[in-house]
Amino acid sequence: QVQLVESGGGLVHAGGSLRLSCAASGSIFSIYAMGWYRQAPGKQRELVAAITSGGSTNYADSVKGRFTISRDSAENTVYLRMNSLKPEDAAVYYCNAYLEAHNSDRLTDFWGQGTQVTVSS
Repeated sequence: QVQLVESGGGLVHAGGSLRLSCAASGSIFSIYAMGWYRQAPGKQRELVAAITSGGSTNYADSVKGRFTISRDSAENTVYLRMNSLKPEDAAVYYCNAYLEAHNSDRLTDFWGQGTQVTVSS
């Protein structure tokens, strides 16, 4: 079994910063990519940022220049540094890992439980 445990959400004023962390553990053979998605009330879940095992990154246009994704491959951990937060960034943020588990021959998506980010104006 694979678990993703997130931390770092909370309440921040507009213009402030937060750092989210997500650690993957369990029966992991290899991780292809990790990333962050978010879902605000009444909206669909959307990709915020992702990083591959090779270090390639991808960001939503709305967060480019403000958010930075990074990864500690040795610890199977991904981080999201969020600067200049805006009220529209408020959402539940979900960690995602696209990986191959032991005793599996395919890549599968795994999700964390989500962490709330609230931005006050």
